Amino acid sequence: MNARHYVGLMSGTSLDGVDAVTVSFEDDRLQVTGHAERPFPPELRNELLDLNRPDGRDELERAAAAGVALARCYAEAALATVAAAGLQPADIAAIGCHGQTVRHRPERGYTLQLGNGAWLAELTGILVVTDFRSRDLAAGGQGAPLVPAFHEAVFASPDTPRALLNLGGISNLTLLRPGEPARGYDCGPGNVLLDGWTERHLGQPFDPDGAWARTGRPDGALLEALLEHPHFRRAPPKSTGRDEFHLDWLESHAPVRQLAPQDVQATLLALTARAAADCIAAEANGSSLEVFCCGGGARNGALMGALQDLLPSLPVASTDVLGLPVQWVEATAFAWLARELLLGRHASRPQVTGARHSVPLGAIYPA
Repeated sequence: MNARHYVGLMSGTSLDGVDAVTVSFEDDRLQVTGHAERPFPPELRNELLDLNRPDGRDELERAAAAGVALARCYAEAALATVAAAGLQPADIAAIGCHGQTVRHRPERGYTLQLGNGAWLAELTGILVVTDFRSRDLAAGGQGAPLVPAFHEAVFASPDTPRALLNLGGISNLTLLRPGEPARGYDCGPGNVLLDGWTERHLGQPFDPDGAWARTGRPDGALLEALLEHPHFRRAPPKSTGRDEFHLDWLESHAPVRQLAPQDVQATLLALTARAAADCIAAEANGSSLEVFCCGGGARNGALMGALQDLLPSLPVASTDVLGLPVQWVEATAFAWLARELLLGRHASRPQVTGARHSVPLGAIYPA
C-alpha cells in the first residue's frame, strides 16, 4: 500500500451530492491528483431533506437505510476519483468521509452524520475514517467547524493575515493571523436558504450565479427581521445548521408573505452576504485582511459581488488563486483529517470549538 494517497469525501448541507478527491502527500505538502462528483439520486436527496425535520415517522429505520444508500454513493465517488488519479484501491491509505449531517445539537451534546463507515469500507476495500465531530463534542466542544486546522496547514501566510470563508450550505469563517493559532466559527446560512427557496419556486436545486436573485430587490424589513436570529448575537465558539436555518423559519416572518419570490431570494442573498461580511469586518477591525472564499457559494457571482460591496477595503477572491479550486477544498480537508488521525496527531482546535482540550478526530473502519 502506498501511504501517500488518501481520498476525501464531502457532501454538505446543500445536499447536492458528493465531491470526492484523491490527494497525494509528500511529507506535509499535498496535491490533488483526482476528482469526481456524484449527484444524489432524487429519492435519496428527498429522504435526507425530510430526515432533517425532527417530526418525521420511523426516523430510526429511515436514517439507517439512508446511511447505507449514502455509503453506496460515497463508494462510487471514491472509486471514481481513485481511477481518475490512475490508482487502485490498494494504493489508498484511507478515505476521509464527513458523512451527511441531519442533526447538529451541540447544546445537547450530540451531532448526527449519516453514512455507514462499515459499508463504505466493505464496498471500496479501503480503510475509512469518519465520525469526525463526536469526540470534540464529548470534550465539551461544538464539533464544528472542523476545517480551520486544515486551512491553517494549507492556506496560512507567514506575514499576511487571511480569512478563509467557506460558503457551503452554512458559511463558516477561519481567521489566520501570523504567529497566532487559527480561529473560526459559523457565520450563519450560506446556500441552504438560497437553494431551498430556489427549489421551491423554480424547481431547480440552486440559482446559478445568483441570476434569479439579481432579478429581485432585497427587502430591508425582511432582512432586518432575519438578522434578529439569536445565532448572529452569539459569541464564538458557535456553530449552526439546518436545525436553525430552514424554510419554515424563513416563512415564519410576516414580510415573506407580502413579497415576490425573487425579492425574497434577493433578500436571502443579502442575508448570506451580510452575515459573513459582518463577521469579517469585526475581525478585521480596520486592519488589512485578505479574504479567500471556497464552497459552492464562491461560484455565485452575485454573492461574491455582494460580499465585496460590503467589504470595500478588503480584497475578496476565491481559493482558486491559492491553487486549490473552491469545490475541492472541503473534500481535501477530510483527506487531510483522515491522515492526521492515522499519524496520531490531534486535528481539533479547542479555541475554535470550545472543547476543554484537543482530541483526535475520527473513528476508524478497517478495510
